[in-house]
Amino acid sequence: MKRISKLPFKGTAEQEQLLKAWLAENGHKPGAAMAALQKAQEIYGYLPIEVQRMVAEGVNRPLEEIYGISTFYAQFSLSPKGKYKIAVCLGTACYVKGSGKILAKLEEKLGIKNGDCTEDGEFSLEASRCIGACGLAPVFTINEDVYGRVKEDGSELDGILAKYKA
Repeated sequence: MKRISKLPFKGTAEQEQLLKAWLAENGHKPGAAMAALQKAQEIYGYLPIEVQRMVAEGVNRPLEEIYGISTFYAQFSLSPKGKYKIAVCLGTACYVKGSGKILAKLEEKLGIKNGDCTEDGEFSLEASRCIGACGLAPVFTINEDVYGRVKEDGSELDGILAKYKA
């Protein structure tokens, strides 16, 4: 089940103008809902209920239908992503070597749960499937940076996170 953000929506007038312009041009086309949600997520980075409402109105579909699409497809997020996106691999090799414990330690250190974003918008955290670095298990990434052979006790995490907080 997708987590819905508890952070207040902070969309800008410019973002709203971009989405509404796209909807005015394309919202009447058959099957526009999926494309509209993709465009909305491109503009906002995620799909809060306020954005889903704009899409529903723009494609003339019920909000319930738009919400259903938003929650069904894995490509859509209902929570904002942080400046630094942390993804902990829970593939078999990583999980066996303790990535579940690393995920729990990151939740504790950041004060958020899997799928959430810190209040300051700096970090978001999510579990991921295999990232193809099994030889480095357990692995997590922060944006494009890969951290492998991480100790499952989490002793390295403060030092790693400090690089991004500075």
